[in-house]
Amino acid sequence: MSDQAHSPLDSPGTIHGSAVALGPRGLLILGPSGSGKSGLALSLMACGAVLVADDRVALSLRDGVPWLCAPPGISGMIEARHLGLLSADAAEGAWLALVVDLSTTETDRLPPRREVAVLGHAIPLVHKVESAHFAPAILQYLKAGRCA
Repeated sequence: MSDQAHSPLDSPGTIHGSAVALGPRGLLILGPSGSGKSGLALSLMACGAVLVADDRVALSLRDGVPWLCAPPGISGMIEARHLGLLSADAAEGAWLALVVDLSTTETDRLPPRREVAVLGHAIPLVHKVESAHFAPAILQYLKAGRCA
């Protein structure tokens, strides 16, 4: 993602992804269709996160910081594959604190710090982890950050 010359994260607009919030801190989940964006969002919601947007996320700057919110008409809806569209309480928006890229699987036990440029800001980036602890670990990351 960070190696791309131009990315949909370079300018304000609507992008393909899902987003949840833990308090004011938002998580943007990116990946190709069918990669598990909504599934990860549902897992995070089961652990206490609140839906911001599913399938499409509006990305803008608010007070100079990347902001996530639902585009008009889709707030409070999330797709559960093989169940349909589900209603959910939704946050009005959240400050972007972390990006998860589901298109790449993490192979390092202790991965290096990664960042992705979002609207001119360096945002921490993590890759997909094939483990039951992934959703709780992401929530802990949002709560307290990462140790050196």
